[in-house]
Amino acid sequence: MNRRKRTEILIKSRNDLAKKLADDIKDKYEIKEIEAPNHGLVMIKIRETAKKELFYLGEIFVSEAKVYIEGVLGLGIVAGDREELALNLAIIDGACKKNLEETGHWEKFLLEEEAQIREREKKIEEGVLKTKVDFTTMDI
Repeated sequence: MNRRKRTEILIKSRNDLAKKLADDIKDKYEIKEIEAPNHGLVMIKIRETAKKELFYLGEIFVSEAKVYIEGVLGLGIVAGDREELALNLAIIDGACKKNLEETGHWEKFLLEEEAQIREREKKIEEGVLKTKVDFTTMDI
């Protein structure tokens, strides 16, 4: 599983999956905090559709952390005031980059969580679609 997909699942998880996975690593390996969880601002770049030019939409408030696990840098960054999650993401990122043995069985948990997330999002979408107006059937 690639880094982007893994991180998205962990951020959207409601089951503290990131904490559980990070705890697996914390118990067995020395983790050196390079940058303790802190806050920052990140510029949001977006591509304008007509001229296809990039411009900065604005800034977003983030929590970020950096750690070393077995000599490998792990980075965690998440929107909002979620310092603990940022630290857990950094630990998980470092563990996956180092390919620690504990990471071998994580994909099963991540795929199960992804299925639950999709189900929740599907229910939300169905609720929204119930209220959608179809203007093509209206007489004007």
